[in-house]
Amino acid sequence: MHGKTDDELAALDVPTLLRAGLDTGAGRTELFGDGAVAAAIRLDQAGVLPRSVTFLAEIVRSGGPRYAAELPEPLPRPAQTSVVRPWLSAAAGADGEELARWLEAVAAVLALRANARHAR
Repeated sequence: MHGKTDDELAALDVPTLLRAGLDTGAGRTELFGDGAVAAAIRLDQAGVLPRSVTFLAEIVRSGGPRYAAELPEPLPRPAQTSVVRPWLSAAAGADGEELARWLEAVAAVLALRANARHAR
């Protein structure tokens, strides 16, 4: 079995994965697998902390995906917001609970990556 490199994963089209995985459920496994890792890599490259993604998940859970997509800065810095904005827009009509769960999965992967980096 061939694993994907960080560069290959980071190149995945996360908005498309979100639409397929949240709207129809057919792409749910890929969304919560490679899609979550791809998102974590991109957020890691932008310097996003896991707690920021966890907080965004709570915003999605309480206000809904459309509300989160319309926030001026859903993440602390403009460069970080530019990473996540297309994802929120792609999922604006989706179920908030499912998107929140996916964001929590992304936050968990992001935390694992940070812990592994610090353990070296």
